[in-house]
Amino acid sequence: MQDPQQQPAATQPPAAPAPGRERTFLVVVDNSEEMAIALRYACLRARRSGGRVALLYVTEPAEPGPWMAVEELVREERRQEAEQVLSRWGELVQEIVGRMPVVYVREGESLTAIMKLIEEEPGISILVLAAATGDSPGPLVSALPRTISRLRIPVTIVPGSLSQADLDGLT
Repeated sequence: MQDPQQQPAATQPPAAPAPGRERTFLVVVDNSEEMAIALRYACLRARRSGGRVALLYVTEPAEPGPWMAVEELVREERRQEAEQVLSRWGELVQEIVGRMPVVYVREGESLTAIMKLIEEEPGISILVLAAATGDSPGPLVSALPRTISRLRIPVTIVPGSLSQADLDGLT
């Protein structure tokens, strides 16, 4: 007779990833059309692999001026905007992956902020970007050849022209 407390092996949930082994897919949140493609790809990969999604929003630094209070106000407004945008995209991540993303807000130049975050956060496993559909692949993808050798993680570049059905088929 089978012990009622023990589930058969076929119906037990999959084992959770070992501590420290969970994949974290980093997506840079900006206002580009292709960012949504990169995010959906990262979400689908995270869901299928038991991983997480991390969102990075980089704000432009406030221009120094003679009035420090104005500079701080601009900085605070940009931070609030970042939090609103990350909240909206975080809801999509929650819907697809089943858990909220890790969120980061940094100030500065995008590529520098990405590189620094990857250095500081050993849990980030993969950087996911999408290439623009126009004549240029976009500023981040274009800048990567100059900096990719300094990264400690792989980079996945998703074609920005993929449909949701294409993404579902790939992941």
